Amino acid sequence: MDKVASLRAFVKVVESGSFAEAGRQLRLSRSAISKYIADLEESLGVQLLNRTTRHASPTENGQRYFERAVVILSEIEAADQVVAQAQSAPRGLLRVNAPMSFGTLRLGPVLADFMARYPELQLQLVLSDDLLDPVQDGFDVTLRIAELESSSLIARKIIPVARMICASPDYLARHGTPKHPQDLREHVSLTYGFLLTGNQWKLTGAGGDHWIQPAWSLCVNNAEVLRDVAIKGRGLALLPEFIAADALRAGELRTVLDKYSAPPLALYAVYPPTRHLSVKVRLFIDFLVERFGREGEASTRSK
Repeated sequence: MDKVASLRAFVKVVESGSFAEAGRQLRLSRSAISKYIADLEESLGVQLLNRTTRHASPTENGQRYFERAVVILSEIEAADQVVAQAQSAPRGLLRVNAPMSFGTLRLGPVLADFMARYPELQLQLVLSDDLLDPVQDGFDVTLRIAELESSSLIARKIIPVARMICASPDYLARHGTPKHPQDLREHVSLTYGFLLTGNQWKLTGAGGDHWIQPAWSLCVNNAEVLRDVAIKGRGLALLPEFIAADALRAGELRTVLDKYSAPPLALYAVYPPTRHLSVKVRLFIDFLVERFGREGEASTRSK
């Protein structure tokens, strides 16, 4: 017995209520549809349909079987589409939204490789630190570095983003180096106040979790600005590693409270829920995982 063909015949009979109409839609004879249904019922050992001369309707078992069969056929169709799409070059417009700093520091340098790999794609990148709505603003993919709230959108984690507290040598020379999270109450902070935790900093280490809300002199939605102001000695900043890395290597910033860790954020690819993810979106997300996931593994091994 061809199980998939039998499932298709059964689903069409239930949907149309008729063996003849199911045969018409599947371009099969009524007798072929009847044979598929009979074979299916014989293999299961149950009656799936109530039959009259002009109409067919599912039995109680048939209704339960129909609901599962619809899902199975949908998954088979999705699998077929994935393979079919993989055989053709992606083309058309791909609209991507990303945070300003990540876009300029990390995404920009690798985009040329993505474009070279898929030359028939048109890539439109919009960099913004505003929380744009992926659906209303028409983006295929939105990249966010955040602690994500529950949402109807689909989110795929690309890579964790470590954070550390940094200050300039000049600031530390003038104000001292904090040794414990509670010491932060005596310092001035430069904050990114657009996370779920607001202006609170959570540090984990000796004694468990420490929630601190230091006095702040600057609150901004761009971490590069925080870094630059911290370099000028205006306060302590909790910065993503990729933002602070160059300044740390150059000695313009130093990390403090290294025995305590801030909860890592993560880079997510966010996209609207669809039954079948478009090939261009899937390829772009896979590319990000390939590039940045590899870097994350190297960083983990080096620590």
